[in-house]
Amino acid sequence: MSADEFDRLVEAAYARIPARFRRRMKNIALLVDREPSPHQLARGRVPRGGALLGLYEGRPLTLRSVFDSFTMPDRITVFQGPHERLARSPEHLARMVEDTVWHEVAHYFGMDETQVRASERRRRRTG
Repeated sequence: MSADEFDRLVEAAYARIPARFRRRMKNIALLVDREPSPHQLARGRVPRGGALLGLYEGRPLTLRSVFDSFTMPDRITVFQGPHERLARSPEHLARMVEDTVWHEVAHYFGMDETQVRASERRRRRTG
């Protein structure tokens, strides 16, 4: 898949996040990289041989204060290569990208990994 095609999958996944959440997302960049760097793999606590599909880097909304000074944008990075290697079909790839974007946005809103996983299970049951 070309980089442009993958970018469109990420854009479509972001567009499916309900507007009430997107409106609250400030000072955040949504990026696409081909592969995670060694630093990102370490930051994501990925074990050797594991895959990192996405990574949120920043200060979660729940930890921010009106007294915080200007900060650089938070980042959500979605990694194309790992998605393509794990996908079983184009439809599965699109669903994985959507799940990854939702997962990283949940971290932005302050959910820890356990809370995100529980939320994902609820979303699958209702979606």
